[in-house]
Amino acid sequence: MSLTPILDAPLMIQLHIVAATPAVLIGPLVLFRRSRDRVHKYLGYVWVIAMACLAIFGLFIPSVTGVFSHFGPLHGFSILTLWSLWRGITFARQGNYAGHAATFQGLWYGGIGGAGLANFLPGRTMNQVVFNGPSDAGYIVIGVGALALFALWLRTKPKGMQVA
Repeated sequence: MSLTPILDAPLMIQLHIVAATPAVLIGPLVLFRRSRDRVHKYLGYVWVIAMACLAIFGLFIPSVTGVFSHFGPLHGFSILTLWSLWRGITFARQGNYAGHAATFQGLWYGGIGGAGLANFLPGRTMNQVVFNGPSDAGYIVIGVGALALFALWLRTKPKGMQVA
């Protein structure tokens, strides 16, 4: 493991990683605690700010594919994240706590889980950090991580939700 790929990365990638760290670590504390109290609310604010920063910084990272100039398919995650944050906050303000919880849990699973695992594709910065250079072992991390996310989702999905 080496932090050199992060230290050598462009500023926007470094800021993206800095914003991702609290989003990854705080998310489970906010989303999966039983009690909805002041701690939930304050940590939720921190998580929303971290996610917004993560999404905004992500918009400034150039795409390798460059479908629309600077923007590529992964930039869609940033737009979806910003929309989901707005929607989740709106649900909470309306008193729709089921919609609030479902939106933010979906954002955590998809944004932090799914998009986060994509960072282990060979050639990506986190793949190089963990494996000291591009490695196909990232596919193993993605597979194991996807299974772990699915298992966690099965344990935490709303009551009565059916698995197709």
